[in-house]
Amino acid sequence: MRITRFLTAWLTVLLLAWLPLAALAQQDDPGQALLESLDTRAYDDKAAAIQTIAASEDERARRWLETLLDGKLQRHKDTGRFVIVIDNSGRNWPAIDALTFEDAGEISRRDLDRIGINNALRNQLRSVLAVIDLYAESADVRLASAMRLLGEVDETLAGSIDDLIEEEPDAEVRRRLTQALAIYRVENGETEAVEALAGSLHPRVRVALGRAAASDDPILAQSAQAGLDDIEQNLRINRAAETLYFGLSMGSVLVLAAIGLAITFGVMGVINMAHGELMMLGAYTTWAMQQLLPGQPGLALILSIPAGFLVAALAGVAIERSVIQFLKGRPLETLLATFGVSLILQQLVRTVISPLNRTVITPEWMSGSLVLNDALSLTLNRLYVMGFALVVFVGLMLIMRRTRLGLEVRAVTQNRAMARSMGIRATRVDIMTFALGSGVAGLAGVALSQLTNVGPNLGQSYIIDSFMVVVFGGVGNLWGTLVAGLSLGVINQVLEPWAGAVLAKIMVLVFIILFIQKRPRGLFPQKGRAAEG
Repeated sequence: MRITRFLTAWLTVLLLAWLPLAALAQQDDPGQALLESLDTRAYDDKAAAIQTIAASEDERARRWLETLLDGKLQRHKDTGRFVIVIDNSGRNWPAIDALTFEDAGEISRRDLDRIGINNALRNQLRSVLAVIDLYAESADVRLASAMRLLGEVDETLAGSIDDLIEEEPDAEVRRRLTQALAIYRVENGETEAVEALAGSLHPRVRVALGRAAASDDPILAQSAQAGLDDIEQNLRINRAAETLYFGLSMGSVLVLAAIGLAITFGVMGVINMAHGELMMLGAYTTWAMQQLLPGQPGLALILSIPAGFLVAALAGVAIERSVIQFLKGRPLETLLATFGVSLILQQLVRTVISPLNRTVITPEWMSGSLVLNDALSLTLNRLYVMGFALVVFVGLMLIMRRTRLGLEVRAVTQNRAMARSMGIRATRVDIMTFALGSGVAGLAGVALSQLTNVGPNLGQSYIIDSFMVVVFGGVGNLWGTLVAGLSLGVINQVLEPWAGAVLAKIMVLVFIILFIQKRPRGLFPQKGRAAEG
């Protein structure tokens, strides 16, 4: 008992001795004076204090200014100690010491005073933080900082940026800094600065030139208007390129959706209304693989490619063996039967999995965009889908041109009776062809899972478009399917902005009907005696 009292007394003495020393150490720290200069009611004095901290070359300056901007830099009412709040939810807030960044424990929110700022100071802080980042070693950090300065340069920053431009080794960072400084100078009526903004597609540049074009100075207004006209021309070109890109990406989806249908329709003459549901199975296979491999969406997606093909191919064989083989030569009955199969598959998914849509996680390497300039960026997931569609098309072409199955398929497509007389087992070819076409539909579902939510009605959105692609391109012709799919995708994307989604589809349908009246066999008609009948 005596030992406990003795130790407690000594710890108290040590603590009392340490507190004055710690307070003295904080007072000796130059950062204490810098932070104290922020604790004033006058916003002008706070603005001067921010500039002083930024110019102090203290390695802690950036973090102080960041926390001040976020409202997390606060001062203890009783001790005057500056702290950074980590989490401002609840009554007691965990915090760290603003000078040492060591844990300060939990502090009651009533014991803290926030260092308040207004909108002008927020803008100043953002600009100052950007300037601090211009001294970073990483060119990417400096470039991001220069981008933030576009339209934010003021009189206090202009001189510093002018000096930084001469010292900057990276050409892109130097270009952005030049633009940031030119925007400031144009807004101050300097006509010569307009030339530095020529050709830039950044929105802040267009805003600055728009204001200058309305200036009372006729020379400045004329020069700014000429720059705006040049930018508008470049914007039109970039918008056309963006429309083409989205059209080709949409067309790639149509090619994936229709290419399997083109094979089965061309060889067997079967109108398979369950083709969309085979795509749905491929999409759900991707979702199921991600459930089996949580936290690894990239690996799950790669494994979904063979898995989706296999699941859809087996489902296709089951449909062919159980329904289609008994209805050969009766296209109307086949259409009705496969429509019934599509309804069964939809209801099966609703019952076994869920009627609600499922979200498939996009891997990190498929996320984001490829930025070409300030007005044009290409989303990576669509870029990957376009590449995937091209790979699938090339693979099918190799199968059709370089394998025995491809030779037999082409023979049956051109003349089934002659192929039979030459010893080709047409029934086996039908099974393999339907499996191949269904498997490709599964691959289309895998690709679609990266563009949209996975649900029981996924395939219904593409089945009609798929048949239009097949008919437009020429039944059974892979090249026709590729050209028709990409063409219809681009046409639809061009029409949608001014006609609307529904009217655009109607216009495309009318176009195909008129085209088929002129060329009943499509863009690339089938060859052989069967095509002549």
